[in-house]
Amino acid sequence: MTEKHFYFLKDQYFVDFPDEYLMQNKETIAGISHNRPCYYAFKDEECADIFWMIPFSSKINKFHEIYNNKIEKYGRCDTIVFAEVLGHEKAFLIQNMCPVSKKYIENEYIDSTGAVRLSQHKEQELKQKAMLMLSLVEKGYRNLVFPDILKIKESLITDIETSED
Repeated sequence: MTEKHFYFLKDQYFVDFPDEYLMQNKETIAGISHNRPCYYAFKDEECADIFWMIPFSSKINKFHEIYNNKIEKYGRCDTIVFAEVLGHEKAFLIQNMCPVSKKYIENEYIDSTGAVRLSQHKEQELKQKAMLMLSLVEKGYRNLVFPDILKIKESLITDIETSED
């Protein structure tokens, strides 16, 4: 896995971590399964074997409305970031981020030119806001991110340590 790249998760992740707030793998079109959602990855600062995955959505109108409501109510919104992916605006949902280990990665999101990437500015903004939300969740503000990311991370660390023995 490479930081700042995009990945799809294996179905097994959702079996092993049955959290109702995780964005589930889905989408079958004309009988063909499509990987969704796609996640943007960055490394955990405490455990090198864990990556934080931020899903993105193409439901731009829905998330602009949520974003604008948060701006109006709180004066800021650090849980949703908008950025272009392959020339199309997407909503990155920090509020739905989750930790994973490499064993749960299905494959990387690539196009004809190779790995899909964000602009350097958006990469920095996304990681900065995600790290802020993670820090706040660790301090007890658990409602900022929907899945129970601390419980999942703890289970991943236990699994990693067990497999190293």
